Amino acid sequence: MSKTIFITGSSTGLGRATALLFANKGWKVIATLRNPDKEKELGKVPNVTLLPLDVTKPEQIDAAVRDALALGPVDVVFNNAGYGLAGPFEGLTDEQLVAQIDTNLLGVLRVTKAFIPSFRERGSGTFIATTSIGGLATFPFFSVYHASKWALEGWSESLAFELGQVGVRVKTVAPGGIKTDFAGRSLVMAQHPAYAKLMERILAVFGDPARAETYSTPEQIAEVVYEAATDDKDQVTYLAGEDAKAMYAQRLAAGVEAFRKQIGQMFFG
Repeated sequence: MSKTIFITGSSTGLGRATALLFANKGWKVIATLRNPDKEKELGKVPNVTLLPLDVTKPEQIDAAVRDALALGPVDVVFNNAGYGLAGPFEGLTDEQLVAQIDTNLLGVLRVTKAFIPSFRERGSGTFIATTSIGGLATFPFFSVYHASKWALEGWSESLAFELGQVGVRVKTVAPGGIKTDFAGRSLVMAQHPAYAKLMERILAVFGDPARAETYSTPEQIAEVVYEAATDDKDQVTYLAGEDAKAMYAQRLAAGVEAFRKQIGQMFFG
């Protein structure tokens, strides 16, 4: 009997690649996105069902979860919807701050909470959330993005203890750089004139073509999601991408404070 995965943020990048990978492996895929009517290709893939979902709208979450479970049991929930917010903290509007936390953190919590009763009653199921190397290390001018991703890592680790007692697994996939439109459509930039020159340095580092060459494709990260969904390991965090693995190893080897200074040196000299 084929298994079913429910995916948020399926329109592009990692979410889309994951939907296609699982469908190709014979899974039933419930791919959610804010505007399914605009999706011309994913809905034509065998085993894929599209549902509308904006994770910042609790009423849509309830409807999507209800519709998904009406199709049959869901085995894996992949909380992938999210975006980046960069720029000086002083330059952020309150709307930008709230939107980042609402999407990257509260959306994951609400979707998870809506599925827990079904998983608990069956005594099985896996929750996977896309976090980031930015949930295990930090860079300048991404403070609120880091807040959302570090919160997800901590929440997931704690919840794994809790739900593990009823047969449910909680995991995270923490990618490094992904060759997607994250720096375009998926990245919101805040501005403040007092930090303009510093921001130029940040953008120069991230825009370095040599750095971009180390990034993974969405398809490569999707393979890690599949591993997390199927390996039966008692493991919470899955680093994804050679750049993420190298950076986290560097942090562990150097120690927290020494690593922080190394990051500062990389960006500011």
